[in-house]
Parts: sequence; C-alpha cells; structure tokens
Amino acid sequence: MKDKLREAAIELFERKGFKETSVQEIVEAVGATKGAFYYYYKSKEELLSDICLSYMDDLLRQQERILEDAGASCTEKLWEIVYMVICNIRTRKKSARIFFREMRHLADGHLEEIRAKRRLFRKRYEQLIRDGMARGEFKASLNAEMITFGLLGITNWSYYWFQPDGSISERELTEIYVDFILHGIRTPDGTEINKETDRPLN
Repeated sequence: MKDKLREAAIELFERKGFKETSVQEIVEAVGATKGAFYYYYKSKEELLSDICLSYMDDLLRQQERILEDAGASCTEKLWEIVYMVICNIRTRKKSARIFFREMRHLADGHLEEIRAKRRLFRKRYEQLIRDGMARGEFKASLNAEMITFGLLGITNWSYYWFQPDGSISERELTEIYVDFILHGIRTPDGTEINKETDRPLN
C-alpha cells in the first residue's frame, strides 16, 4: 500500500502540484482511506520527502556503480553519468520534476537529509573532475567546483524539455552534451566555418 500511495502521489503532484493535491485525492486514487495514509505517513509533506529521497537514493546508487568501475577512464565515467541522468528522464521523469519543482515546500527537518544526498552526488561528480585533471584527461587549470555546477545545470534541466521518444535519442543527446562539455562549440583555431560546405570561409 505504501508503494501505491507513493505512486499515486507522484502522478498527482506532477500533474497538479504539491500544494493543490489533497490527501483525500491521493487515497481515492488507490481506493484507500485516510487512516491507511496516516499509517504510513505523518503528513503529505513526509510523503513528498519520501518521493525526493527515493529519487536521490536511486541516482546515488547508479552514480556509485559507474564511479566504482576501475577499468573506465574519467572521461568514460563522465559520459556514463551524463547518460544515466538523461536515461532517467524516460524512467523517472515525473519524480525528477517533483524533486526540482516541489522540494521548496519541505521544511528544514525534511530538507536536511535530501540536501546531504544532493551534496554527496555533487561532491562525487566534483571528485571525478579532479581525478580527470590529475590524470591529464581534463585541463589542469579548471575550477572543478564550477565545472561540476555547470554539468549539473546542463543535465538537470533536460527534464523540462527533453522527449526521449522524439527526434534525438538519449545516447545522441549524451554525445551532444559530452562533446560540448569536453570541446565547446568553437572550432579548434577559431576559424569561421561555412555552414553549407563545413569548410573555413577564408
């Protein structure tokens, strides 16, 4: 029943918003009573916290599996993490939208654990960048902390516009992002390119 309540809440929170969804609507969606709801959750806020924590725990497990691959380079691990986040849009899009949009409704008591998990995800990402710098895969002059925030910004907001069944696949979007992250958008020597011939103008 707890899983059913959580799934019903995800559907309703994503569609209507946390504030606009009542406990009554959640229990009606699964054919339960308010008594059943309060057996598992003290409040609607605790349910929202549970959704956010579940989302973060899943991301952390996937990130840890990628980072523990001793045979992969830092560049390969970076690609895999970006791909993992993009793939989650298909499987966990609603939870992600709730996480980023509705978390502001949580009080500090519920936010503390979520913030700690977000910080752990970011710090692991940052350490990957530092390791890549130390191994000569990434520029030694990088500000690892700022690069990490940039990476998170690029991938996180994809939840609001990316359509996995559209013209661009998860793998193709990952290639676009990683190429942009590693190489930028300017030609190597700054030469202006003819868009029709893909050759230098001069």
